[in-house]
Amino acid sequence: MVIGVYGIGYLAAARNPIRHWPIVLVGLLGKILGPIGFVWSAAQGKIDWIFGVNILTNDLIWWVPFTLILLAARRDAKARCAA
Repeated sequence: MVIGVYGIGYLAAARNPIRHWPIVLVGLLGKILGPIGFVWSAAQGKIDWIFGVNILTNDLIWWVPFTLILLAARRDAKARCAA
């Protein structure tokens, strides 16, 4: 269910990511907190470390594009305030 909700948000953000930057921020936070939760669980022996491979392809890969979108949104907001 969470994946479906994220999908709806991402669909809105895909049309105008600068305008919908809060959705992108929520996505980035999820992609940061997910790996932290994984490391925590793996360090406690609750999950095998091999599952970390999934973190590379599902979470870490998104850090760069989400961050770039958020930086562009920040620049856009500053430009509009200066105008």
